[in-house]
Amino acid sequence: MPDRATFKHTPLDIVQRAQFAWSDILRRAQGNVVGAFGLDPRERSYRVLASGPYWRLRDYGGRGSSATPLLLIAAPIKRPYIWDLAPAASAVRYCLRQGLRVNLLEWKPASRLTGNPGLDEYMQAIADSIAKVSKDASNSKPVLAGHSLGGTLAAIYGASAPKSAKGLILLDAPLCFQPGTSRFRDGLVSLVPPGLSGAGSFPGSLLSYVSAMASPDTFVWSRLMDAGLSMSDHRAMEIHGRVERWSLDEVPLPGRLVHQILDWLYREDRLYRGTLKIGGKAIGPGNLSLPTLVVVNSDDDVASPMSIRPFVAAMPRGQAQIIEYPGETGVCLQHLGILVGREAFRTIWPKIIAWVKARR
Repeated sequence: MPDRATFKHTPLDIVQRAQFAWSDILRRAQGNVVGAFGLDPRERSYRVLASGPYWRLRDYGGRGSSATPLLLIAAPIKRPYIWDLAPAASAVRYCLRQGLRVNLLEWKPASRLTGNPGLDEYMQAIADSIAKVSKDASNSKPVLAGHSLGGTLAAIYGASAPKSAKGLILLDAPLCFQPGTSRFRDGLVSLVPPGLSGAGSFPGSLLSYVSAMASPDTFVWSRLMDAGLSMSDHRAMEIHGRVERWSLDEVPLPGRLVHQILDWLYREDRLYRGTLKIGGKAIGPGNLSLPTLVVVNSDDDVASPMSIRPFVAAMPRGQAQIIEYPGETGVCLQHLGILVGREAFRTIWPKIIAWVKARR
């Protein structure tokens, strides 16, 4: 594999990406081996409600037509089953048990796509999914929820079309990319050269590799420490292992989307500065007038509190509420704790559900 200097002085061009495409295959094979030890995902059944060239809309059902519809926006990185990892570690099943109608928008791997979508196309996919969910729920607008970059995408859509949903839930979603907001952001910007080509696809394993180099404390050492701390707790060790298996399930991303996320968001901070154009319209925090619930994790360096709080402070007054989640052992990556952690489901998710039900 190339060393850090290679990434500093040469572009991540199509040839280098092709080399990492083999790494995607290898990592998925490693994941299958890990899964053979009983750590494969145990997803709940669902039906495909709608689909498009770049996306697919899952419907998990709910308790009747009057239930509040919730539309989960998956992150484009890896597989969406992190929302439904196993019966005891599933945000999807928790929400269903609380009487919500649950849908999930997942993104198709770039290798199966026609074209090379970017943010505009992803926003259109969210709009189409909202329309379908609303129609299926007797014209009731959904609450949007997104984790990580899925939350960033949900926030961008909410700012561009604030009247299309009842509310917005952002779980460890980075929104402000000023220098110094997180070590991960600064490491990523220093590592990846500007002007990254948006052509072709971008192997998931290359993103994983670059992320680990940008913040080894987050993606290497903290995972090893979590494994050690979880060894005396069988359930914690099981969830840690399932997350490790998920982390190997790489998928390629559209090169255009990766270019826009790295340059427009991480490097130029267009969303926080109010200069990000979606459909020809510039948007920023001042446009996000949806009622918004934000969950921040003080131990998460991928979406540190400083990458979230300045954006929330710049939103229209009174629209946003912040919940603090302190993180926990047994989640492998603190960035994923809100979706799989026992303490998260015991202390944070009841507050999330109460907030959603209040949107009725």
